[in-house]
Amino acid sequence: MLKVKARSRISAHLEHCSLLLSANESFANAEKDIEVLTGMKVSHSTHHRRARENSLTWGNAVASTSALSLDGGKVRLRTAKGEESQWRDYKAVALHGSLCSARFQENEDLARWVAQQPLAAQVSVLGDGHPGIWNLAAECVDDSQRCEVLDWYHLIENLHRVGGSNQRLAEVREQLWRGEVDAAQLAFADWQAPQAANFVSYLERHRQRLPNYAQRQAEGLAIGSGEVESTIKRIGSRIKISGAQWLPESVNPMLRLRCAYLNGLLNAA
Repeated sequence: MLKVKARSRISAHLEHCSLLLSANESFANAEKDIEVLTGMKVSHSTHHRRARENSLTWGNAVASTSALSLDGGKVRLRTAKGEESQWRDYKAVALHGSLCSARFQENEDLARWVAQQPLAAQVSVLGDGHPGIWNLAAECVDDSQRCEVLDWYHLIENLHRVGGSNQRLAEVREQLWRGEVDAAQLAFADWQAPQAANFVSYLERHRQRLPNYAQRQAEGLAIGSGEVESTIKRIGSRIKISGAQWLPESVNPMLRLRCAYLNGLLNAA
């Protein structure tokens, strides 16, 4: 009646509760909370083992996706006693209005997951200016299907780092909003400061990713990668718990667990 697996002391419901708590807080706190909530004593090491051994899937979208965004986050890896902490990157993708997924040092697997989702004939792929993001974008969506768009808010953040005349910055912002890249570059032609030259080079490097943002917004198309940035923050709220250090082989199971929770798959289990 309790659906307890062979050679296991934990019922399916208790295991579900364990996974739900482990997706949101430290294993030590999961141990304390599950005892308060259920009266059952389940050690933090058991919560950890269940998280690593869970059979939760990454999930699949139901509706066709016309926009997705990519970003990267940091995870702190466990090192030998006395050695400095190591921070390594993981990548995440958000299918706008749908699911999210993330992988640690498994970009090919993340790209395969995206390829398995129902994608529209043309997909807007949004991200910041990091080359690794666009390399991953090329793996995720075919060239003929992919429309790369530089995140508007990252673009303007880089513009304001140039400094100088506020009037010039306002004019360039309006030019970029309308997709007038040449005019934006010419606005800095008489200023030889390194930050201005760097921004002009930045625009040239991403020229094909700088659309008419005003038109895109009017058509209801995405201009920012806020969905994946929100995903990164929500994942980080779990894997960056104060003092947490992860074994490399434990990172992807925790990312899977966290994404299952964010996608609503864990709550519905």
